[in-house]
Amino acid sequence: MEMRPARIALCMMAKAPEAGQVKTRLCPPLSPEEAAQLYRCFLMDKIAQVRRVTAAEPVLAAPEGAGGIFEALAPGFRLLPQRGGDLTSRLVSVLERLFEAGFGGAIVIDNDTPTLPPGLLERAVTHVASREHDVVLGPSEDGGYYLIGLGRIHRALFEDMPWSTSVVLEETLRCVRDLGLTATQLEPWYDVDTRADLDRLAAELEAGGDKGPRHTRRLLLSLGRTSASGGGL
Repeated sequence: MEMRPARIALCMMAKAPEAGQVKTRLCPPLSPEEAAQLYRCFLMDKIAQVRRVTAAEPVLAAPEGAGGIFEALAPGFRLLPQRGGDLTSRLVSVLERLFEAGFGGAIVIDNDTPTLPPGLLERAVTHVASREHDVVLGPSEDGGYYLIGLGRIHRALFEDMPWSTSVVLEETLRCVRDLGLTATQLEPWYDVDTRADLDRLAAELEAGGDKGPRHTRRLLLSLGRTSASGGGL
């Protein structure tokens, strides 16, 4: 009998787009309200990226109590409430529930890479589905990762991790080796966390014309954050 392909979850870990709670390292040059608007645009552009990956099932892990916001932003996505106080607890809880729901693989992604090519997400799904490696990582240029894909949960990959530092990827790969697992890496990409990152994003969107993340581009233009609109970062 022919085996059915494993179901793969492509899961966004999201925050509520509230002023003072998101993208605070971008204040200044942005106000807290503008930073929240930018994060909301990042979410909408990431949702559009995920929708283009037809080989995976879209999932959004939302903060508890914020489900209504994300039902409106991401119709058709499976919504999971994030549980736990710290990032490690929330990640482990989300992954445990995805595997308990019958998924044969899970990929958790960030929302800070609005220009990430959807092809990288598709490659991550292919790698996880193939089970050639235990762990799939999308390295960030700042030393973290923009995605992690697993065929089954390995809690040690997240426990005692120095999140939001430049050694997250290095420490994760060390854990992979210590556990006797194998990993494969996708192309590095950049997060938008700092003013320099925002400068880079604005320049890239200006040079790209109508391509790329439309919600983010529209907002930056409306805020006068590109030279094309007579402003500057």
